This record gives sequence, structure tokens and C-alpha cells, in this order.
Amino acid sequence: MAQPSPLSVRATGVTVFGCGRDEAALFKGIGVCLGLSPTLIEAAVCEANAELARGNRCISVNHTTQITNPTLLALSKVGVEYISTRSIGYNHIDLEYAERVGISVGNVAYSPDSVADYTLMLMLMAVRHAKSTLRRTDTHDYRLSDTRGKELRDLTVGVIGTGRIGTAVIDRLRGFGCRVLAHDSRSRASVDYVPLDELIGLSDIVTLHTPLTADTHHLLDRHRIARMKPGAYVVNTGRGSLLDTEALLSALETGRLGGAALDVLEGEEGIFYADCRNRHIENESLARLQRLPNVLISAHSAYYTDHALKDTVENSLINCLNFENGKTT
Repeated sequence: MAQPSPLSVRATGVTVFGCGRDEAALFKGIGVCLGLSPTLIEAAVCEANAELARGNRCISVNHTTQITNPTLLALSKVGVEYISTRSIGYNHIDLEYAERVGISVGNVAYSPDSVADYTLMLMLMAVRHAKSTLRRTDTHDYRLSDTRGKELRDLTVGVIGTGRIGTAVIDRLRGFGCRVLAHDSRSRASVDYVPLDELIGLSDIVTLHTPLTADTHHLLDRHRIARMKPGAYVVNTGRGSLLDTEALLSALETGRLGGAALDVLEGEEGIFYADCRNRHIENESLARLQRLPNVLISAHSAYYTDHALKDTVENSLINCLNFENGKTT
């Protein structure tokens, strides 16, 4: 049986897998307030350590690791009936298979302002060419760039996905005076909704906030990227696979698009959240993107604020309490 890491604390109630050091104190403190004493395990859940959940019907998992079907089966065999994922998205869990082996899955809500603020930061950095500017000043080159920046009030921003985060992005954009278009299966924000292809063709910036599903995989594929305005920007703080990375790279490397700001990336697993300074990274798309002066990359950190982390921990524990009390989440 896999052994708990040094961070692990054995208790009863709910088992927390993939518990980071920044989360541990929150789980302990909030757990006390909710009448829980969670088991904290630093390692992400996997088939080999599923046994550590024995005795608890509920577990909490992080969003950075794909939970395989063999892992779900192993969890079911040790008595797990509920998984609370500390994320909005479910794309790392096979929900149909989980249901088949008797496990319900719930997600969490956290402050949408965390990702919305970050999205606006990335937009502003992209249209003001912040990456190349900062790189020049780091080498003590203080001349003005040959390329001038753009002001948001002169641009049209297309928001794809208007859930809590997309709506928060729209609220912030209003303060800049830009034209805002939106696309979603449901009209939830007070904004002009248009068909997806129309939004793509009219927008100077396209920002992605829709869940990743089979239907939205490569939502921005090579055909839609080809329809984007010359010089347009792509911002992605949703999920990496909403975007066809190879098609984006082609449009960026030929100069057809103005730039991209990406907090998420296809193939980020095993790279983002790890110290890779002394190891070879095999993701060639990431290397090509990082070489481009008009591409900003951050490591899936848009959500990472004090407020949002507290929300995530608290709501993950509340999900488990609700399940134990017979309430759906």
C-alpha cells in the first residue's frame, strides 16, 4: 500500500488528495469550523494510493491530475462514493464511468474575480506588447518600441462563454469603453450576443471562458482561427484544449495574428506546477510559443488568489458535508 507523504495527517471524515502546502492550513482551519477533521495527502490520487481513502465515503481532489478509470474503480472498491473536485471543470474525470462504479462527482465555485482580473491583465499586456517591452528594459534598452500599443476603448472584444467568470470579464470591460460581443448557448449577461463565427470575425480580442467538453474541444480550430481579423489577439484562461495550438502557432508565426496570452495550454500536465528549470521539456508547442515575442504564457495561475483558494477549499468541504447529509451539489 502506498504510504502517506510527510504532509499527510490521518483523521476521519473526508480524504483530501493533492493537498498543497498552501491548502493544508485552510483545510485544517475550515474543517474545524465545519466539524470535519480531514485527512490531508500531498500526493495526487491514483490507483496506487486509493487505499488511503478507505473509511471515508467522500474525497476531495485537485484539478491538475487526470483521474483514470482504474483509479475511479479502485476508489469505489475502498468505499468512496463522492468526489469533490477543487475546480469548476470536470474534464479530468470520466463522469460516466464514475457513475457506473457508484461515484458521484461535484465541482466547486470560487471567486470569479480571480480569473476575470487576470484575464483583463493579460489583455492589457498583450495589446501593449508588455513581453517585448519588459525583455528590452531587462537588458537596459529603454528606447520606444517600433510597434505602438492599442487602447481597449478602440477595440472589439469577443467573450466566448458567459458563466460567472465570463460575465465578470464583461463587467470589467465596460469600464474601458470597448465594444463587447458575447457567445454562449444561453444569454446570461447584458451584452450583445452573436453567433460564434460572427464574433470571431468582428473581434480584435477573443477571450475563452467556456467549459471544456467534447463539443468545445478545439472550439478555436484552424478554420475559425483563419476567420479571425488580421492582427487579432487570443486570450485563454479557460482550458488549453479549447484552442488548437498548432493552428494558433501557424497564425502567429506567419504574423497573421497580433499575439496571444495563454494561462492554459494543451499538454500542460506534468509541466505546469512543476520546477522544470533543470529538465528537458518535451512539449515542442510550448517551446515555440515561448520563443515568440508577442505570446505571453503563464502556468494555469489565473485562479490563484487568497480569496479564490479559500473559496475552493471551503466549498469542496461543504460539497462533502452536503453529500453526507443527503443533499445534492
